Amino acid sequence: MNWDWEKLQEKRQRQPGVNKPSPQGQGTPPPKFPDFGEKFKNFKPISFPVKYLVLVPLILWGLSGIFIVAPDEEGVVLRFGKYNRTVGSGPHIRLPYPIESHLTPKVTQVQRIEVGFRSPPNMSSVQSQVRPVPEEANMLTSDENIVTVQFIIQYRIADSRKYLFNLARQHETVKSAGEAAMREAIGKSRIDAALTEGKVVIQMETQQLLQSILDRYDSGISVLAVQMQDVHVPKEVMTAFRDVASAREDKVRSTNLADAYRNQLIPEAQGMAARIINEAEAFRETAIRRAQGESERFLAVLAEYNKAKDVTRKRMYIEAMESILSAAGIEKIVMPKEVGSNLLPILPLGGGVQGTPVGEPVQPKLQDGEKQ
Repeated sequence: MNWDWEKLQEKRQRQPGVNKPSPQGQGTPPPKFPDFGEKFKNFKPISFPVKYLVLVPLILWGLSGIFIVAPDEEGVVLRFGKYNRTVGSGPHIRLPYPIESHLTPKVTQVQRIEVGFRSPPNMSSVQSQVRPVPEEANMLTSDENIVTVQFIIQYRIADSRKYLFNLARQHETVKSAGEAAMREAIGKSRIDAALTEGKVVIQMETQQLLQSILDRYDSGISVLAVQMQDVHVPKEVMTAFRDVASAREDKVRSTNLADAYRNQLIPEAQGMAARIINEAEAFRETAIRRAQGESERFLAVLAEYNKAKDVTRKRMYIEAMESILSAAGIEKIVMPKEVGSNLLPILPLGGGVQGTPVGEPVQPKLQDGEKQ
């Protein structure tokens, strides 16, 4: 605080009982200086509670222990850097840092790892902009052929505690383990299987091998899928493999045509066989029922024959002759018994008999008194 000494001297002179200074040169004592101790006792600084300076930072430090876990996350609380507990989604409270801290890994998000290639940052770019990584993609098959395999690994966090504390550089670890599993699966397969119909089997085997490796690491990771994106042979042998692929396609096309012909022929043969079988069964049923009817008729006739043998025998003879003589297309020659025994029967083979046209009955000459 600055003091105005002139104003202070004037003020002291106005106060009663204060000796005025004598004129200069009359031997008066020197002026007395003010008592600064008294002045400082009456001085009051600007009032501000010191407790606020301590309380506000403490409140802010305590509020730093409030954190929120998103629905797709899981909260892992650390106490002095060591795992303490796991909390679910929502608001939570922990002790302020550095006593406790927290991590929030995304446990529902599907992580994606590319092996053998790198996609551009813009996923909508064309496929030609994908950058291959030969040192990751080149693999050896069981028949000692080199094949380039590009694949994707998809996984998610199954146990956040194991994922955070049992693995260092989780992404690189999963990538290295997936590459090792794919090399083992390709090493057990032939190149034809890797290029064509064996991809599904290789993908499943790689997924199982990768999951077993990560389980041995106690990583807390669940492998969702392993998808092979592009599988091809090196450029040096691409032409030869294209010829092989064309021959294989011709083989498949010929096989499909043969299968189509077989699928067309077999149903027709089966239908024909079924028709023949049905006709045979119908003929069998008809023959059986006809035989049963004949036997029943014979038994009925036998019963009547046993009742009246002479009458039944004569009736049967008459019915048989009636059926024979009434048949159409049969030439009939009727002769008396006495004449017939003296004649030589000659069949009309190849022409008429005694000038009679073929197809007309031969009328024998009858004696007087004989009737036809």
